[in-house]
Amino acid sequence: MTASDRRAFLARTAAAAAALQWPLAGLAQGYPTRPVRLLVPYPPGGAGGIVARSIVSELGQELGQTLVVEERGGGAQVIATEIVANAQPDGYTALLASTTHGINPSLFKTLPYDTLKDFAPLTIVAHSPLIFLAHPSLGVTTIQQLVAKAKSMPGKIAYGTGGPGTGGHLSVELLKAMAGIDMLAVHYKGAGPLLNDFLGGQVQVVCTSPLPTMPHVRSGRLVGLAMTGAKRSAVAPEFPTVAESGFPGYQSTLWYALLTQVKTPAAIQQRLYEAAAKTLRLPAVVERFRQQGAEAVGNTPAEADAFIRAEIQRWAKVVERAQIKPET
Repeated sequence: MTASDRRAFLARTAAAAAALQWPLAGLAQGYPTRPVRLLVPYPPGGAGGIVARSIVSELGQELGQTLVVEERGGGAQVIATEIVANAQPDGYTALLASTTHGINPSLFKTLPYDTLKDFAPLTIVAHSPLIFLAHPSLGVTTIQQLVAKAKSMPGKIAYGTGGPGTGGHLSVELLKAMAGIDMLAVHYKGAGPLLNDFLGGQVQVVCTSPLPTMPHVRSGRLVGLAMTGAKRSAVAPEFPTVAESGFPGYQSTLWYALLTQVKTPAAIQQRLYEAAAKTLRLPAVVERFRQQGAEAVGNTPAEADAFIRAEIQRWAKVVERAQIKPET
């Protein structure tokens, strides 16, 4: 092949590659031109839906299009996550991932997607501590009292979770390991069904998001014991942290992140990130989250990616220590 032929061949190859990329790259022009679907990997009634609805109106205004929230629970959040992984990488399907997204790589031997390679983190939307709660029938009002009762009746106190390997599940397992207690795990298919049974007294203890539960604490139907964050919550400062309650070093945070497929054109990823970051700086949105016991974040894609990678490593240690299996 002569030098001239080689140059012609390279030019044709480059043109062909550009042609293959053009359909997706062209989508960035004027994006979005139709509603954007936001998948929430929770059944209705959970904290994920509350977080989504806390931003959907303002984020839609920033994008100039309607955001359609679709709550698809089940499979430890794998079902909704797989839908997003297999959707067209055009920016019209996004995922509101949560703490479980960072737990699943350790919980499951195989997943129908690659947690790190198939998704582009755009921003951490919000984070909040979880809250340890007891049903009034248990007769405890502090973490110390819960631990003492659990030690007096090992394996008899039932604690509910939104599913094996969820943030609430691992938060209780972390306390169990630090306190040397045994409680019986009862798993539900999401926070909504869990809350219904918890209010009815079918389980006695739950560690979950304060977003859907604080109204029941305020009304006296549930008893708040302690928060799992590094510091007291500004919304409910009357509750101590677990660390303050005799377990220094204890910390667990519930987070939510906006993700899209990694193959989504960079210009669309940037558009989504900028709109989300601006939304999360709006005073009304910041206050809305604060009232729910959460904190709006809106950090950069690089920061969100680093955070999720660190979470995967952190929870891997807890899963291994507690020998948690997805079917348990």
